[in-house]
Amino acid sequence: MELIPTSIPDVKIIKPDVFGDDRGYFFESFHVDKFATFGITDPFLQDNESRSQKNVLRGLHYQLNPYAQGKLIRVIRGAVLDIAVDIRRDSPTFGKWVSMELTGENKWICWIPAGFAHGFVTLDDDTIFTYKCSAMYNKASEGSIRWNDPELNIDWGITDPLLSDKDKVAPLLKDARVF
Repeated sequence: MELIPTSIPDVKIIKPDVFGDDRGYFFESFHVDKFATFGITDPFLQDNESRSQKNVLRGLHYQLNPYAQGKLIRVIRGAVLDIAVDIRRDSPTFGKWVSMELTGENKWICWIPAGFAHGFVTLDDDTIFTYKCSAMYNKASEGSIRWNDPELNIDWGITDPLLSDKDKVAPLLKDARVF
């Protein structure tokens, strides 16, 4: 496994060792001791999976304390442009974002700690996205930020994504409840 740094040091990309042959492939998508060497020590309490068609945008979502979630994410099939936004008011990178392309082919894994809003846009039809969460989902603690907030100026590579009704009316960062 190899750690690939991002412009926000708390967000980490892990490039797994993939062993392939004419039968297919094998790789470790999670190993507690190896991930601990990268500083990822949160316990995981919930796994989620979604399937989306091309141009679906999910996000930007997060959970507030005491249900704040770190997320260990990856794509099983297809591809996404994944975005993490620092929403920790006391952080030197508050309001900054980092993006990465996660695909079923590259098998990269991304760690997004609590205190970040997360979203992705699908680049392929039938994309399957999975993530491990360090806390249980709690509706009263959920938060969201509008995907096209002009203050964030995120380059999603798309102007007219398919959105949920909730994501269409999410607040701007300046009006959102954050950390």
